[in-house]
Amino acid sequence: MAPEISNQSLLFLVIFVIVPLALSYFYQLGVSKSVLWSTFRGTVQLFAIGYILTFLFELPASYGIPFMLSVMIIIATFHARQRGKELPYVGYVLFAGLVAIEAGVLGLWLIFDMIQFKPSEVIPMSGMVIGNSMTAMGLALERMKSEFKENNGRLLAALSLGAEPKQASHLIVQKTLHASLIPNVDRLKTIGLVQLPGMMTGLILGGVSPVMAIKYQLVISLSIFSSVSLSSMFITLAMYRYFFNREKQLLQSEEEIRSSRS
Repeated sequence: MAPEISNQSLLFLVIFVIVPLALSYFYQLGVSKSVLWSTFRGTVQLFAIGYILTFLFELPASYGIPFMLSVMIIIATFHARQRGKELPYVGYVLFAGLVAIEAGVLGLWLIFDMIQFKPSEVIPMSGMVIGNSMTAMGLALERMKSEFKENNGRLLAALSLGAEPKQASHLIVQKTLHASLIPNVDRLKTIGLVQLPGMMTGLILGGVSPVMAIKYQLVISLSIFSSVSLSSMFITLAMYRYFFNREKQLLQSEEEIRSSRS
């Protein structure tokens, strides 16, 4: 069992903040305020969620789990939406995708008895799945917008030759999905070699045997890999069509995209 970290010991974590602050000041990066604010905000958020989880863990599973998962998905939807807010219905699509992926992953965990339906097990593991899915969807939206902008001429040429929007944007969809999958493939290749994953480390520090910790880490790592892959595919295939209007013409600006479905 790892020793309990005292509040006094936590104060010395300021050393880890001083380093990026010093670099920012020395190289005039202009991110000193961002570093301080992010550190403060992250600390407050973590302590707040710690007290909230303590309360939720004491509630019946049928109340605590749906409540917390709903909060997580709503917040994740809001943040991922910022990457593609000019796209019509993107918030609804993100929400539906996150709900479907979380429900599928949680269902498999419970069916195959990987975890129990307890707030202390479902909420932390689901948080990792939802958080990684949120990031994957946001990055996929951003990459897709960039690809459409960079390949404007090629898309117009393909459409002028009679290609359908699906055919014209096939390469963009392919590139977006490829960019989304490669980091996760690389992460799986080096898992346990370059670094010990967070969940495994936490369990070992908590006194769980390394073999059991590895089993739990495999569950969450493969679940995240699957959910991230599905998230990227879902949002890309659902949203690429909104870069074209009803007449199958390419929309070349954010204003055109916003007004295309109004």
